[in-house]
Amino acid sequence: MEKIVILTGAGISAESGLGTFRDEGGLWAQHRIEDVATPEGFARNPDLVHAFYNARRVQAAAARPNAAHEALARLQRDWPGEVVIVTQNVDGLHEAADTARVIHMHGTLAGALCAVCDHRWQSPPEMQTGQPCPACGAAAGRPDVVWFGEMPYFMDEIFDHLDNTDLFAAIGTSGQVYPAAGFVQEARRAGAATVEINLDPSEGASMFDQALTGPATSTVPAWVESLLTKAR
Repeated sequence: MEKIVILTGAGISAESGLGTFRDEGGLWAQHRIEDVATPEGFARNPDLVHAFYNARRVQAAAARPNAAHEALARLQRDWPGEVVIVTQNVDGLHEAADTARVIHMHGTLAGALCAVCDHRWQSPPEMQTGQPCPACGAAAGRPDVVWFGEMPYFMDEIFDHLDNTDLFAAIGTSGQVYPAAGFVQEARRAGAATVEINLDPSEGASMFDQALTGPATSTVPAWVESLLTKAR
């Protein structure tokens, strides 16, 4: 049976109350990306960066998965083939919807990372500057999230999946940030069918075979239902 690879971005969590960094009035809009989401910003002002991610952690903890998250969990559970979910999101809502396994290419708010020895551990609700590493003791704890200028996680595994998938779907992504913006081209080279599901078409929508537009809570469940109906 066909293998499906799905990439999800911030748009899938927007209806759970978690805005994208392009939304006006959200947490991202209150700060420059260079100040809170780069290694250089962390080096300049770690207190600010920790405060920003502490606020994001609180916001994510209060959010609940929506119908789009639940539909993808259903697809992974009921599809007769393999369903691989890759997310750019750090909120953990896929897991909250009982998705079996998620590849977090940008890390997760639930994790902490030692900037010295790369040890990872469960993040406390609030991280502080000088957070000690439980492995090496260095006062170098940081959020285990991928910042701009850093290499996303699990890239070899993701490209292996893209190289042998039958269907690639991008849901709630802007299509502007690489390497994720290039996933559709990788899947097309492998001969996969491609679909974009977004509130509005992205700048890269023309690279997909199909584009579905509308709120994720309606478009994603309908798409999943159509796939499962065809598979029966």
